[in-house]
Amino acid sequence: MRRPLDLLHVISPGLRDLVELANTDDFDRVTEQVRNLRGCTHPVNLHGWTVTTDLATKQVVRSYRSEDEPSGRLLTTCGNRRASRCPACSRVYAADTYHLIKAGLSGGKNVAETVRDHPRAFVTLTAPSFGPVHNRKTNDAGRPLRCRCGTHHTEDDPALGTPLDPTTYDYTGAVLWNAHAGQLWARFTIYLRRALARQLGKTQKALNAALRVSFAKVAEYQQRGLVHFHAVIRFDGPGGHTTQPPPWATFDSLGAAVRMAVEQARLTIASDAVGERVIEWGGEYRIDPITALGDGELTDARVAEYTDAKVAGYVAKYATKNAEGAGTVDRTLMCRPCAGRGYVRGPDRFHDRCTDCDGTGQAEPIKALPVQQHVRQMIRTAWALGHLPEFADLKLWKWAHMLGFRGHFSSKSRAYSTTLGALRDVRRAWRLAQTEAARTRAGLPVNDENTTLVTASSWTYLSSGYRPGEELLAAQVRHDLAHAQRAKQEGLVPA
Repeated sequence: MRRPLDLLHVISPGLRDLVELANTDDFDRVTEQVRNLRGCTHPVNLHGWTVTTDLATKQVVRSYRSEDEPSGRLLTTCGNRRASRCPACSRVYAADTYHLIKAGLSGGKNVAETVRDHPRAFVTLTAPSFGPVHNRKTNDAGRPLRCRCGTHHTEDDPALGTPLDPTTYDYTGAVLWNAHAGQLWARFTIYLRRALARQLGKTQKALNAALRVSFAKVAEYQQRGLVHFHAVIRFDGPGGHTTQPPPWATFDSLGAAVRMAVEQARLTIASDAVGERVIEWGGEYRIDPITALGDGELTDARVAEYTDAKVAGYVAKYATKNAEGAGTVDRTLMCRPCAGRGYVRGPDRFHDRCTDCDGTGQAEPIKALPVQQHVRQMIRTAWALGHLPEFADLKLWKWAHMLGFRGHFSSKSRAYSTTLGALRDVRRAWRLAQTEAARTRAGLPVNDENTTLVTASSWTYLSSGYRPGEELLAAQVRHDLAHAQRAKQEGLVPA
């Protein structure tokens, strides 16, 4: 009798694992758990339990154990903000950032709607020049001009942003500027308030009693490998967004104060290896009023009118990026076993060469990275500067893949608007309400306003990622979501 043909040994591991999962009784639950992640590319695997008890009756209202899952573990989203790592989670982060920025411009999310009447500016601050680079400037008619190298570069020319003469380009200054950009921004916010007080003829104390300066900013990489900042700056009354600023706090006074702060804010660093360096803003900066409500996209080509929705969308777009615009890699180059030092402490307290990186301290050789020579040289410079004693506190070897920049990509002042945590709490409350509704339909006990609940839980991290079969299911989820998004954009389904 001929046996049935078994092809499991010739199909891919992912498909083989998927077949095994499909032959189990809990395949529907496996599919449901993967779909609940909505396309997350690198989920976190947890093991543990949670129990919610009614304090008065001691009745268990809700309980969950990861052991009851088909795989014995709970999958949760990674929550990574970087689009290069997890497009699905980064979209959620971008949406939260959009609402955070827009709430500070037009109200909502517990922000007073009268905030739209406050003086507001969209400010762009750039880095200075560290040497001439290939560029693609345009004239007033929008036509590209000839570069200093004598050619007309296309928009996708890889030479854009690279030095005309790499031998004279100040790579040390560029890396140190990136490393101190966050501190320079903090210094700028201090000088902005001082410039306002000086311009309006008031003391710092009197200004703070009558006016509050609120802001939100995001960092973006230029093609030359240097960061610049886009910021929303707003005038409020002393009580924050709920109070109107005084009549003398106008957009003109805000613009004048920004110009003064740009010129005055600077840092001075000194080192035996690199000498004295002044960290300051570049001469090219923009101050544009945000005057109207509207929808649409703000592009780098600039538009005549900066609306709340356009500015919020523009800022949110860069909140999920890393350093992709500069052509670098999105992972640290530091060898984790030796923390980039190249050696580990042995049992006899003597230093032994790290075998994982062969003493280089690099998780992967810089010379083998798939990047342009300009980017590779900035990475090398950051790595070398980080191992100088005077720059050890900057930990530049850890941030070499970021070309020295080690600050937050997005930040805001306390009173600008809501917080990302508050937005997550709202989303969590909505999901809990959906769960309670499902329990009601199933006839299970639920929480009510007069019930005091106590929740106990214990969770342990297991790993990250999918099983091979789950990865195929996740790929199908991502495909379905992308198809639905395209159909919505093309108007094939209601928005």
